[in-house]
Amino acid sequence: MSGHSKWATIKHKKAALDAKRGKVFTRLIKEITIAARSGGDPDGNPRLRTAITAAKAVSMPSDNIKKAIMRGTGELEGGQIDEIIFEGYGPGGAAVLVAVATDNRNRTVSEIRHIFSKNGGNLGEQGSVSWMFERKSQIIIEKEKATEEQLMNIVLEAGGEDLRDHGDSWEVISDPNNHEAVVEALQKAGIETASAEVAMVPKNLLKLEGKNAQSMLKLNEALEEHEDVQNVYSNFDIEQEVEALA
Repeated sequence: MSGHSKWATIKHKKAALDAKRGKVFTRLIKEITIAARSGGDPDGNPRLRTAITAAKAVSMPSDNIKKAIMRGTGELEGGQIDEIIFEGYGPGGAAVLVAVATDNRNRTVSEIRHIFSKNGGNLGEQGSVSWMFERKSQIIIEKEKATEEQLMNIVLEAGGEDLRDHGDSWEVISDPNNHEAVVEALQKAGIETASAEVAMVPKNLLKLEGKNAQSMLKLNEALEEHEDVQNVYSNFDIEQEVEALA
């Protein structure tokens, strides 16, 4: 059992707000479209299967999923999207990974570089910070949906690795290969998830305080608000109350 993370709590609250604004749907539709390029049959395409699982976890209509797959396979127009992973550093030396899906590479590269420099960060070379992260299944569950004992029994039996306490939510960490099994086990138990995805999880956390914490939150928010950004991953954490991401 890992400890409480103030930053994780703030991030998950913001994820709930994003879901209400529809940003999560937009991000997942792009992911499904990109994944479907390797084949429109989820049974033979693990990335597509994972994307569909994440979409269903936030109650995306099946028609939206179907159209996104068809764009990816070329049956509908609109599947011309490039994937870019930016690596860099934020205030206080925090490592940052930014996953982008764009139909205009040059514009997006310029805008992401500007966001970093404007908010006290800087872009690095490919491979400069990615080694600090590992690909993991990450499932978020609000605490009123399940107890620690319930989750421990279900998660461990389904192949989960860790259950982390984030104050008002639980974070379930698993090997990506066990993602679907853990999600299905939770569904069978009637436990609703706030989010379920395969993400880049930091191996270790860097504590930030004061001005660095404030500045890093502003950088993170600016990146997440960009229309082409799919995900922002960072290894920073904050312990004291910080006013951000309202």
